[in-house]
Amino acid sequence: MVCLFTPYCTSNVEVCAVEYPGRGRQIQSAPLTRLEPLVEAIAPVIIPYLDKPFAFFGHSMGGLVSFELTRLLHSQYSLAPFYLFISARRAPQIPLTKAPLHVLSDPDLQGEVHSLNGTPKAVLESPELMQMFLPILRADFAVLETYIYTQKQPLKCPITVFGGLQDQEVSHEDLQAWREQTIATFSLKMFDGDHFFIHLHQNSLLKLISQQLQMCNHSW
Repeated sequence: MVCLFTPYCTSNVEVCAVEYPGRGRQIQSAPLTRLEPLVEAIAPVIIPYLDKPFAFFGHSMGGLVSFELTRLLHSQYSLAPFYLFISARRAPQIPLTKAPLHVLSDPDLQGEVHSLNGTPKAVLESPELMQMFLPILRADFAVLETYIYTQKQPLKCPITVFGGLQDQEVSHEDLQAWREQTIATFSLKMFDGDHFFIHLHQNSLLKLISQQLQMCNHSW
């Protein structure tokens, strides 16, 4: 998921969740399996909300989507977030080392999803729900596993990255490598927990994001 933060003043921030095709109100749309068409679909939809300063937050796949969405907005619309928050996603220039998951059989893919510890037990144990969600999850893995990084100029906005100390999917070095993607300030905050540490530290995470947003607001 990608969240869009649009500050109206130093004490008021609007948060907008970006829904991908195949989810929420777009449940009837087929999920996309490549990153480029995904960000190209998102950009024109959020443009009306970008008439004020904005920032992006993206967790896991959302982190990569946020990064490439930022690049697209800059190149095609001359727009840029004033801050980029990335969570539990390795830097885009680091190549994939694991075997792809999106080509697995349904039972094997479900096992991998279970090991990530990010899907509610009630969903994993429901054949009906898994029949609905597996195609979406498979598409998400395809987006990540077919992504090809293209080197461009670093971003001009600050980047703060969040990670889990026990995350087996993304290492500290993977997170630290985001430093190469900006000429502005960079910071890395680690939390106790696995790939989905955000479930345990939601309040602390939101507090840190809020503090960074307020600091930027005061500088305007």
